[in-house]
Formats: sequence, C-alpha cells, structure tokens
Amino acid sequence: MCGIAGTYRWPDGKAVTDRLTDVLAHRGPDGAGRYSHPAGDGEVHLGHRRLAIIDLSEAGAQPMVKGGLALTYNGELYNAPELRAELAAAGVRFRGTSDTEVLLEAWRRWGTGCLPRLRGMFAFGIFDERTGDLVLARDQLGVKPLFLLRRGEGLVFASELKALAAVTGGTLQVDHAALVASLLYYWVPDSRCAFREAEKLPPGSWLRCRPDGRVERGRFWNLKDVAAEGRERARGGEQPDLAAVVEESTRRHLLSDVPVAAFLSGGLDSSYLTALAARHRPGISAYTIGFRAEDARFEAMPDDLRYARRVAGRFGVDLHEIEIAPNVLDLLPQMTYHLDEPIGDPAAINTFLICSAAREAGVKVMLSGMGADELFAGYRKHLANLIALRYQRVPRPLRRGLSAAVDRLPVATARRGYRSVRFAKRFLSFADLPEETAFRRSYTMYDQDELLALVDPDLAGTVEDVLTEHADVYRDNDLDDFVNRMCLGDARMFLPGLNLAYTDRSSMAASTEVRVPYVDVEVVKAAFAVPGDRKIVGRQGKAVLKEAAVSVLPREIVYRPKGLFSAPLRAWMSRDLAPLVREVVHDGVLVRSGLLRRDALARMVAEDAAGQRDFSKHLWHVLTLEYWYRGATSGSGRSRAA
Repeated sequence: MCGIAGTYRWPDGKAVTDRLTDVLAHRGPDGAGRYSHPAGDGEVHLGHRRLAIIDLSEAGAQPMVKGGLALTYNGELYNAPELRAELAAAGVRFRGTSDTEVLLEAWRRWGTGCLPRLRGMFAFGIFDERTGDLVLARDQLGVKPLFLLRRGEGLVFASELKALAAVTGGTLQVDHAALVASLLYYWVPDSRCAFREAEKLPPGSWLRCRPDGRVERGRFWNLKDVAAEGRERARGGEQPDLAAVVEESTRRHLLSDVPVAAFLSGGLDSSYLTALAARHRPGISAYTIGFRAEDARFEAMPDDLRYARRVAGRFGVDLHEIEIAPNVLDLLPQMTYHLDEPIGDPAAINTFLICSAAREAGVKVMLSGMGADELFAGYRKHLANLIALRYQRVPRPLRRGLSAAVDRLPVATARRGYRSVRFAKRFLSFADLPEETAFRRSYTMYDQDELLALVDPDLAGTVEDVLTEHADVYRDNDLDDFVNRMCLGDARMFLPGLNLAYTDRSSMAASTEVRVPYVDVEVVKAAFAVPGDRKIVGRQGKAVLKEAAVSVLPREIVYRPKGLFSAPLRAWMSRDLAPLVREVVHDGVLVRSGLLRRDALARMVAEDAAGQRDFSKHLWHVLTLEYWYRGATSGSGRSRAA
C-alpha cells in the first residue's frame, strides 16, 4: 500500500510532482521514488511513497520502470501468484517477487484487457514511453482512491485530495453541491468532489491521456451488471457456496511478506474473518477497542469486549485491547485534515487509533470486516425498510396516534440516552414514505425541508440536484428484489463514499494498510446471487452470512445483537465538545459566510440539549464541516471557497 502521484504535460511538472509526493509521505514511510520522461511537447512525472508489504527489496521499489513502461501503483493484487505463473509460462522474466511487477507485465501483455482480470484493490498510473500515453485506473469497487485534476491538456493526479490542493496555489474552489451532499449524507458521494476542478476516477474505470491532447475513458466493471447477472444465477437455481467464497477471499487477503493482524470488534463480520484468518495464520494478532465506562454507559453501548475476548480465546488469537478516551478537541481537526473531505463518521477516529496502536507494535497490515453489512443487508435500515412495508398496512389513524405518542418521548436525560426511543423516532420519520425516499431517509441526516431550512436559500436548486442524484442511482438497476436493490444502492454509494473512504484515509494516516476481504469481486458476485429473502429472514439481517459462519463460530457470536463500530457521540457532545458546538453555531465560518443558517443550528442544539431529539450525529458533522471549511478557505494554499 502506498501513495501515488504524478503530472502529465503540466507546467513545472517535476516540482509539482515532488510536492505531491511529499504531502503523501504518511502513506509510504518506507521509501520514495520519482520518474520523468518526455511526453509529446511536455513531460510526464511520476511520484511514489512506499509502504513495503510484498517483496521488501529494491526489486519492489517504485515507480517501476521496465521495458519502456513506468508504473506508480497503490494496492495489492490477491491473484498475483496465478497471473505471475501465466505470464511466466508465456516467457516473461521477472526481476523480483512483487505484485507491482506482475501488474506491469500484465499491462504490457493485455493493456486495458488486464483490468477485469485483476483481483484486489488498486489505483495506478502507467506510462508508455513508446506511445507517450499515460493511463490511470482504479479498482472495481473503489477500495483505493485516485483524485485527478485537468487543466487544458495537462493533468495532475494523487492518492489524496489534499495533495492536489497543496500544489494548485490556493486556486481550487469549494464545490457547494458537494457540501450540500455531505450535509445530507455526512460524507461526500464518490461521484462528487469537495473541490470543483478535481474529480475522483470512478471505480472500475480507466482514463487515457495521449500526447496530442486527446483523453479517452472506459469502464471495465460495473456493479449494476454484476447484480443483474447474480439475479439470473439465482433464478436459475444456482446458489453460491458462500462459506467457501469468503474463506478463499480471506486466505488470499493474507498474502504478505510482513505480519498481518485483524480488527476484532466481537461482532459477526470481524469475528468470522479473524477465525478464518487464524486457520491459515495461527497466532494472528487482533486489535479491539473499548470506551471510557461513563461514556459507554451514557450511550448504552453493548459490551463488545467480552465477545472479542471469547473469539480470541477460542481461536488462539493474540488480542490487544485499546481503551479510547481520546482528546476529541485535538483529534477533530487532525482527522478532518486526514479525511480530505467533510466526513462526519466518528468511526474514522476508531480506525485511526487502532491502526496507530498496531503500527507502534510493528504491524503494517490489518484485516477489516468492512462491506459485509452493505452486501448482505446487515444494517438496521435494511430490516427497518422491510418492516415499513408492513407498517404501511396499519390503518392511518393508528399510525398518526403512534407517531404523536413517540414524538413526545425524550431520547435522553442528563444521565443516559434511550436508544430504543431514538430508533423508534428514526423509523417513524420514513416508515410512510415511498421506497427510494424511505431508503434515503433511513440513513441520511435530513429530509428535504430540514435541509432547505439549514442551508443558504440560494442553494435550494442544489438541494434538489443532490436528492435527484440519489434517486437516479438507486433506481438504476434491473432488480425485482427490494433487499438487493438496497444492497446495490449501498455498494454503489454508501460503501465507496463513506466506509471505504474513511477506512483508507484514516488507516493510511497511521501508515497502515487495511484489507477488506468482503469487498472482493468474487464475494460481491456471490452476494448478488443470493436472493433478498435469504439475506433477511424474519428479523435476522445477514442471515445467509450467519448460516455460513455458524460452522466456524459459536452461535452466541453469530446471533448476538448487532454492535456499532462507532463512538459515544452523545457523551462527547454533551461534555467534551459542548463549548465548541456553541462557538461554531454562533460564530463559525459556515454561519458567518451564510452557507449555514444560525437559527436552524441553534434550534437543533436546543432540541438536542432538551433530550427531545438526538442531533448528536448532525452536530458532530457540522463540526467536521466547519473545520474542513476553515482549512479550505484559509488562504494557506490548500484551497479557497467560491
């Protein structure tokens, strides 16, 4: 895992690439490299920061230059051994054992035709000295990031947006549509970018720059097609052996020349992966977190530690427990910087602290259970949306009476929060709505009227555009299965926009690689070959994954209530962060600029403080957005607002 950067026919390209690469130093502390070559009437410059995982020798250093090709690559190919054998049989001679060289030679042999054959996570730039072409590519599911910016016939790219902001002299303008989207979702969708000129290369796609100025784009993998193919497999009676597919993916994700450890929350997803990994790497280490007792009590958080200890004891795992009592006032601006865009999920702090602890212990690679909830319908919202269909058959007067009664209940007192009331209020906020609108409301922050009341009135059209984009993405499928439509929507939006994004950025801030065995092309194909009525059975989400896991894990782990990889937000907001919230609401940059409306924010603070509604997540995101916007408009060279 590494940081990659480069320029193509860009003014002062060498100095710019040097600066880009320096900004990415935390992604690869084990080495740095540069490459330059003429390209048409300009030059190409490639930069690389190395986190050495496979082939730790200089034979794996980058940019890798061989036979007229130059490659800067971030990722891991889990089918590199098979590709290497195939290429060697065709006469290719390898200098080392890295998957970087396998990728370079696969490109030489098959060009863009190699991309659908790659099984792993990757983002790379490859330059052909013969043709003068530069090609950028990103993995099928968007596990690895790649940001780019084009001006005229020039292009600059990097693993992180902050690198592009740093080299463009403060000329990048904030995209207000991306900020509105981040308010809605508490993250920026992968289809948008926080700065106007910049963009994210879409998952499963490539971009080719030619020396005559032409730019071509192509897709080599599409989730919509994979989901449709899975539906046909299911209709034909074909059922994947999910246990075998998940175990094979986990085994492949252990490919490494350095130690590999695991996240272990004690929940199903991480426990299953840890148990499978322990089969192939006996004595593997795992890391888990706990919170200050008073915070956990206030939040009514489940005791995940005892489950994690049970899994570790049963499978001989070396468990490291980390109590999180962070100084959130210090961590908030630090995480906002590393996350690149306004992302309001406090789980990013957990990931950063776990990876930092692992890195201090000499661990560079971690396995995560990320993705299982999206692919196998494991979130509460999936079950809640199904229940909503039944709720809509309840007579309307009864529904109105229930809604009014729940609305009067408090979500918290001074001593503790009431999770069941929070869930009930959340459910009733979308239970009467049409499918796409209900699904959106079940996991986003505001309904349309609330969002319009919060932002500058001039952004009303932008609010409409953001909501329309969600509807367009959600409805763009050929599925007749409600549960799989939700899973596909999550896999296209929630997974790359939030979970994979914060996982990459917060782990790489700690110079640690996180691998996600559930977010694997073969696991995804298997997931969409499973009908929705096998994913949610009764009130059990992820039912089919639980069936697979029960042959390995104790039933107590498999069927325990779902935990949350989150943080005690209500406790933080009512204690550590309360003064900061007041400052941001009354005199923050977002309020003074007119982007957010003071009266709407003050109303949220008052209702939250009274315990009538739970706005802790909303207000946490406002803090992250405030810190991000301060950096973006400070004139410090990172960027400026429009």
